[in-house]
Amino acid sequence: MKLRRTRTSKRGRIEIIPMIDVMFFLLATFMLASLSMQNLHSLPVNLPRGKAEPMQPKTPVTLTVTKEGKIFLDKTPVTLDSMQSVLASMLKKPDSSIVISADTEAQNGLVVEAMLRARQAGAEHFLIAVKHAE
Repeated sequence: MKLRRTRTSKRGRIEIIPMIDVMFFLLATFMLASLSMQNLHSLPVNLPRGKAEPMQPKTPVTLTVTKEGKIFLDKTPVTLDSMQSVLASMLKKPDSSIVISADTEAQNGLVVEAMLRARQAGAEHFLIAVKHAE
């Protein structure tokens, strides 16, 4: 007597339709991502060729006031009297930004006076550094 196998062996298949759907989804995602990276606020023009120095990234000057009342401009110690001349030489453009990094225990009057001296030196924009709240 011949017994039948209760389980028939099926050969595995790779379904191609879902794979095509995934590939089209990835293609559309990458196309939209690359379009968002382009500067679309300008008109297309034929630019001339030439050699120029690469533009330097704009880095703001950091004004630090410690709790002891010491003032630093990019790790350079200064006083309120010498701050204006030192900062004027550090500012590259008149619209340069200053990052204020003041200790929580620093005197508010000293921080405000330092900001006023920075404004007299030509600083236009002030950014206040804070620690991320958790």
